[in-house]
Amino acid sequence: MSNPEIEDIPIRDDMIRLGQLLKLANLVQDGVEAAELIKNGLVKVNGEIDDRRGRQLHDGDTVTVNGQTVRVVAPSGA
Repeated sequence: MSNPEIEDIPIRDDMIRLGQLLKLANLVQDGVEAAELIKNGLVKVNGEIDDRRGRQLHDGDTVTVNGQTVRVVAPSGA
């Protein structure tokens, strides 16, 4: 049931903030670009627009920007 268009992004801890994930996944160049996309309603978390740069993301959450979707993968046992 895995969608080949969704890229898994492993994180070190059990949580990552939205702005940090966008940078980690190379969906944006820097925090300024992340903030602009989020503020302008161009980022979806789990299919819904989210305007909180500090939104906490956990294992299994998906983020979509410009037609690209990534999924948060937390370490086992985190």
